[in-house]
Amino acid sequence: MSSERVDVSKQDLRPRWNALDSLLCGAFAGAVAKTVIAPLDRTKIIFQVSSKRFSAKEAFRLIYCTYMKDGLLSLWRGNSATMVRVMPYAAIQFFSHEQYKTHLGGYYGYQGKALPPLPRFLAGSLAGTTAAMLTYPLDMVRARMAVTAREMYSNIMHVFVRISQEEGVKTLYRGFTPTILGVIPYAGITFFTYETLKKLHSEKTKRSQPYPYERLAFGACAGLIGQSASYPLDVVRRRMQTAGVTGSSYVTILGTMREIVTHEGVVRGLYKGLSMNWVKGPVAVGISLTTFDITHSLLLKLHQMNYSTH
Repeated sequence: MSSERVDVSKQDLRPRWNALDSLLCGAFAGAVAKTVIAPLDRTKIIFQVSSKRFSAKEAFRLIYCTYMKDGLLSLWRGNSATMVRVMPYAAIQFFSHEQYKTHLGGYYGYQGKALPPLPRFLAGSLAGTTAAMLTYPLDMVRARMAVTAREMYSNIMHVFVRISQEEGVKTLYRGFTPTILGVIPYAGITFFTYETLKKLHSEKTKRSQPYPYERLAFGACAGLIGQSASYPLDVVRRRMQTAGVTGSSYVTILGTMREIVTHEGVVRGLYKGLSMNWVKGPVAVGISLTTFDITHSLLLKLHQMNYSTH
């Protein structure tokens, strides 16, 4: 009787541990990835919200001048806001992705197996949308901190307070629509590509799990394709998020796109900074997906060892 109770308690605990694992591993994966590419990310945002022409030379000149003027740590300005946003965002995204995969697998009759293409894309899109909806104001704050001087906003709470008092609470959700429209193809394509490459690799090599360097390569490919597909909407949301401090009047998605195209052109406007994204994006996504998979596997092994000892 007592052994039955022990078995039941183990079965009850296992799902909770799995859920907690996904949340913790997702938060850790997001933090590692974003910290690594923070200087490039900040530089990209600065160009996205300005009318200055982007080039690799100008981007690295900006990084160098920032370093010489304000020191090395200034290249990570806004990273605290990034961490506050990206850790819950990544945790929710990875956790919800696991949940959506499970539910869609059950619905389509693929429980415990690799999902077919459409559900694979849906799982990624729904995960990205869920995370973006729950953490959007933090993304707004991070964008503001990235493009302003330290004197304007001293910390994360100061950004929230000033925006709320001077521009209204609604401003915290400015750019929300293009964010959601962008995250649907971005998250869908990214997770779809990564899961597809892992599936094809498993079928070809007969190995259940790829090596870490293979995961990095798969994640890099996924990030490259996903970010390229949704990049114009990323530029639009950054313009709308920072309109209050740049003196611009970006209100609607189409109006913002029209103004960008009129003054800067399609490629130099809507795709400004994309080449830098091709450098930082695949690196960030590769590190994030690889870190999640590896840490999740390690925690799973630790739990299995713990269960076996009891």
